[in-house]
Amino acid sequence: MAHQHDHSHEGDAPAHLHNCGGLFGCGDEKGTGVLREDIKDGAFDRRAADRLLHMDEVEQERLDGFLSARGRARRQLLRASSFMSALAAVGPRFAKLAHAAGAGEPAPNVPGGGGPAHVVDSNKETVRLGVFDATLPPILTIDSGDSISFPNTWSHFLNEMQPGVPVSRLAELRTSNPGRGPHSIIGPIAVRGAQPGDVLEIRYKRLHPTNWGAVFNNPASVGTGLLPQDFAQGQVKYVDLDLSAMQGKFAPDINIPLTPFQGTLGVAPPEGFFPPLSQGVTSSVPPGPHGGNLDLRELAEGSTLYLPVWQPGALIYTGDSHAVQGDGEICLTALETRMQELLIEVVLHKQKKLQWPVAETATHWITVGLDKDLNNAMTMAARNAIEFLSTRAKLTPADAYALCSIAVSFRVTQVVDIVRGVHAMIPKNLFTGQLRQQIAVV
Repeated sequence: MAHQHDHSHEGDAPAHLHNCGGLFGCGDEKGTGVLREDIKDGAFDRRAADRLLHMDEVEQERLDGFLSARGRARRQLLRASSFMSALAAVGPRFAKLAHAAGAGEPAPNVPGGGGPAHVVDSNKETVRLGVFDATLPPILTIDSGDSISFPNTWSHFLNEMQPGVPVSRLAELRTSNPGRGPHSIIGPIAVRGAQPGDVLEIRYKRLHPTNWGAVFNNPASVGTGLLPQDFAQGQVKYVDLDLSAMQGKFAPDINIPLTPFQGTLGVAPPEGFFPPLSQGVTSSVPPGPHGGNLDLRELAEGSTLYLPVWQPGALIYTGDSHAVQGDGEICLTALETRMQELLIEVVLHKQKKLQWPVAETATHWITVGLDKDLNNAMTMAARNAIEFLSTRAKLTPADAYALCSIAVSFRVTQVVDIVRGVHAMIPKNLFTGQLRQQIAVV
């Protein structure tokens, strides 16, 4: 078990520093997660470009005031009307995205696979650190029904996270790249004919990790994770993975069953939804209506993720490979790893106007709620589940509400990506006969 070691940071960083000015991924508990470009300059200054621990000195009142006002307005709209109206209120460009007709060459719906398979290697031309960069030309353009194989993906920090690297180095890599996530993000990959209002169906065909994983929490000065003040020094633990038994050797007599999945897979987000680091470039940390860093452990091999399209070409990004994760992901990370192979199939559905990501497994449909406030995330997940049941299962909203209370489980997806997540597990075995056959996401 050569890779199983603890590497603790021995500095005396103050344990109480948990506020990093709303920086994505820092675990800040303020605000609602409705973010815009017009707060970018207030959230990032020159001092913050040197170290994340100075983020608590940024104009926090301005930031929180903006987020709170936007959050209240957004929640009122979500209660009164559809998500499309909420998007239009948050920013003028959202209305165009939400209601856009399919422009350009239409792509037919493809019920099954059969398209060609493309291979995308991880290298300096295909991978960026911690961002979705929509200004880059697509590294690949595919058609609906095509598959994409990603061999030998990179670990965090452009493959610098390797067994033996101490937590102090991981923290240094994070603090030297303010605003960016730790993820090695592959993309963008364009889908021919994809336009706002369409939906991408992502079928996870193969998820084969490498033979090691890492779980870490940063020193408290970085302010990441749920309990930074309780674990001030930080730690990284490297775990050997037995891929034949599909187990991780966490400690003597403690074996962790593996369920590999991609923590991050998404499309280019709605323009203006998050404050860009620069025009067209957004952090990979917060999940949103574009999917992204959902950290949803159910998205394992054989599952499907449905993503709304917000930009022409959709622009797919992926990274953040996981060997296994518990719901909540409380210390900051799952068992982070690399994939020997990630294989997905992409199917384009025209003008379905899905409002938020939806996942599907052999046993469940899964709706999500995402917000900086966990209570609001729970409310959103519930409303999305009620809408799913009332529109697909032909229930009244009141009956869908009741069914959610007695048969749908709501779980905390993660609490460490600033925008917290809740997902609703809707069992398929609730439905029988013709109704069961009729229910579909798109």
